[in-house]
Amino acid sequence: MAEKAGKCRKIAGKVKLRFELAIFAAVMDAFRTVMPLIPAPVLMRHREPVLLMGSCFTEHIGHKLSERKFHTALNPFGIVYNPISLAEGMHRLYTQDDAFELFEHQGLWHSWDHHGKFSGPDQDETLALLRGRLREAAAFCKQAKWLVITFGTAEVSVLRESGRVVANNHKMPGPLFDQRRLSVTEVVDAWLPLLQQCADKQVILTVSPVRHLRQGLVENQRSKAVLLLACEELSRQLPHVHYFPSYELLMDDLRDYRFYAADMAHPSPVAIDYIWKHFCNTYFDAATQDRNDLIQKIRVAMEHRPFHPELPQHQAFLQAQLDRIQWAQQTYPDLDWTEEIQYFSSGLLS
Repeated sequence: MAEKAGKCRKIAGKVKLRFELAIFAAVMDAFRTVMPLIPAPVLMRHREPVLLMGSCFTEHIGHKLSERKFHTALNPFGIVYNPISLAEGMHRLYTQDDAFELFEHQGLWHSWDHHGKFSGPDQDETLALLRGRLREAAAFCKQAKWLVITFGTAEVSVLRESGRVVANNHKMPGPLFDQRRLSVTEVVDAWLPLLQQCADKQVILTVSPVRHLRQGLVENQRSKAVLLLACEELSRQLPHVHYFPSYELLMDDLRDYRFYAADMAHPSPVAIDYIWKHFCNTYFDAATQDRNDLIQKIRVAMEHRPFHPELPQHQAFLQAQLDRIQWAQQTYPDLDWTEEIQYFSSGLLS
């Protein structure tokens, strides 16, 4: 009888512990402000090309879309942070204006419209590269069904000689520039006519959660406020323009230094994945998410590095992946699986 009572007390103790853990989890969850999910009025599909432009956060979203076989074009001018230079780039895509102004500095030719990755030691080759990329991006822009634009900062560098806002100062001497903050009106006035031109596309505006701390904490917040208000005004005036809360997801939902990289300015991989999941739940239906999951499983399988690739177990693994891809080809004939087939086929022993 005593033994039976002892067992009952142990079971009761385990139940009590589980109950206390459940209460603790609920209380801890109450200390977190969760961003509510609002499904988009129009959903994104694999067959719809996506043009992405803006800050380095755009690169994260663009790469994740590309990995999942969306047809994308990413930052044809390189990473650009301020909305005026982004608007200038979009205008060039529509007009195919390739009259880029190049200048030489420290052995490289640079463009005021482009990120430094486009700079080169030969003037003619650099100009040819910029013009070729513009032509490709302009053609893609015509067929694109989605535009994803990420504003990074409202703080801009202005050439004193011409009054022109530059996309990148390319480490030129500071006295060449004036520094100032854009107004909400300037951002709206630059983007409203451009977005009116692309009424045949769905546009996602977002503000990068990356903190621009060089100007200071207060200045960064005021800069982001300009961008947030400009996005609100543009999405209010144009029904095909939508706002995605990247900035708020990190600042107000996650809200912890655990979700920043070592520089305390950029989001960590965990934070990027969290924001990406929110993006998926906002813009993808269940069928599209099923596609994404399948693609990602195959991509993860490609990262497998066996110590002994000749063993039967690994050969069976490769064949299983090819069988999975064959099923995917039949189920999703609009997706290109060439890279994956080549990868797994190359490891099979004849």
